[in-house]
Amino acid sequence: MAASLDAGRFAGGATEGGKNSFPQQEKGRLAMGKRYAVLWLPFLLTDWYTRRHPDCADEPFVFTVPVRGRMSVSAVNPRAAQLGIVPEMLLADARAAVPHLKVLPDKPARKAKLLQAIGLWCIRYTPIVAVDATGFLILDISGCAHLWGGEAAYLQEIDRQLRQRGYELRSAIASTIGAAWAIARYGPSGTIVPEGGQEKAVSLLPVACLRLESSLIEKLLKLGLRTVGNVTGMPDRVLKRRFGNEFVQRLAQTVGKEEEFMSCLKPVLPYTERLPCLEPIKTAKGIEIAIEKLLETLCQRLAGEQKGLRKAKLTYYRIDGKTGAVEIGTSRASAHVQHLLVLFRQQIGNITPGWGIEVFVLEALKVEEAIPAQELLWSGAGSLENTALAELLDRFKGRDAHCHIRRFLPDEHYWPERSIKLATSLTEKRTTAWRTDRPRPTRLLNPPHPIEVTAPIPDYPPMLFRYKGEVHLIKKADGPERIERAWWIEQGEHRDYYYVEDDQGRRYWLFRLGHYQGDRSANWYLHGFFA
Repeated sequence: MAASLDAGRFAGGATEGGKNSFPQQEKGRLAMGKRYAVLWLPFLLTDWYTRRHPDCADEPFVFTVPVRGRMSVSAVNPRAAQLGIVPEMLLADARAAVPHLKVLPDKPARKAKLLQAIGLWCIRYTPIVAVDATGFLILDISGCAHLWGGEAAYLQEIDRQLRQRGYELRSAIASTIGAAWAIARYGPSGTIVPEGGQEKAVSLLPVACLRLESSLIEKLLKLGLRTVGNVTGMPDRVLKRRFGNEFVQRLAQTVGKEEEFMSCLKPVLPYTERLPCLEPIKTAKGIEIAIEKLLETLCQRLAGEQKGLRKAKLTYYRIDGKTGAVEIGTSRASAHVQHLLVLFRQQIGNITPGWGIEVFVLEALKVEEAIPAQELLWSGAGSLENTALAELLDRFKGRDAHCHIRRFLPDEHYWPERSIKLATSLTEKRTTAWRTDRPRPTRLLNPPHPIEVTAPIPDYPPMLFRYKGEVHLIKKADGPERIERAWWIEQGEHRDYYYVEDDQGRRYWLFRLGHYQGDRSANWYLHGFFA
């Protein structure tokens, strides 16, 4: 199966955010305008409960919450709805109508949490998903539906997936959020309104589809304005004077005269690629091909903008509803496809496809400016400007999760522990020169390790010292070099440093803390090793 897998398995890729986000052939689709899908799960809470208690499927039951000292119905299952029980009905009235009604206590924010979880699950179909105040899911599907074969197939796939998970669904697609919401709630489920046809599509729907306050709906009904078509022909100034600004705004948003904005559940990164699969991918080779296709599209865009990624995340969505993710990082900004593919290839073993992966999403979590020459020059003198060095370090880190590679720069402090600082990247420039007038060890211990020494007289280097049970006989020594503390940072004693070499040619950096106190072996420390 892996050997026969090729690009034909994938439905194609699309990018969200920024211009030049989609391939050239997709720009025409985006120019056509926004498209929205609205999903309504009328039995969300009860469907969720039925999934966990299948024996209750044919039994009428409701969830209840206390409202002003009385119990009110907050959710009903389909069987209870058939018997005339509706949300917001008093529990006493519901029990009078259906004596054998099963009652379950609801929890605060349970519905909101369930809806948010399903909304995050829907990100596999589009990166822009929102939940409105009425409990509907809103999907901005602009430029996404063609990846599933068109809007009809797109909506059918979402419907099929949610119904397989036990949720009843009503849905619609339109060019405005208001029109899609109205039809999903009051029109035929699965309706796809063509562009520009939203006013005609909602004209016969009740005025309640405009998402108005109940008091305003009652006022409209008393005046005989029962459908949207009854008010669309009236002047705005008349509607505003009689029914207020909210009514005029909702009507304009529904028919497309005014834009409506949505707040995403998850912020969309400006550099994101997604790849739906025509068939579920289960093999390592198939995963590698998917990653390579995503990287090719993303890196082409990054290189065109003279940028490179420093950190990337691959999220995969499985057909069983579960998700997973792996991340890579680079030492310097890179848009080199093959190098990034090598880093992701090291992570493929951490990907668990289960029964198969249906959608891949690649996100550039951190992007930096990159000079084009960084990706064109593949040879050099072995300096930090050599791209091959940065890529080698990336492979080391990708191979072992516990591998930490750090680069240090000089800092303007005499106190040894403060004389170096950690660099933020491989390309960060130093602001001061390394100190070369005095010998300094290649490996510095922090904190210094206490040692036992034998010293002849004060201000003389020790003749021998004991470190970790081993005795070192000193043959050569130089010093002392006195280093005072920075009094404006901390208080404490000075250090007298000695550079010593033992009888086996190993060199060390030792110091005595403070002045001689009468005990020649006290307050001695090993602070570093020379190469």
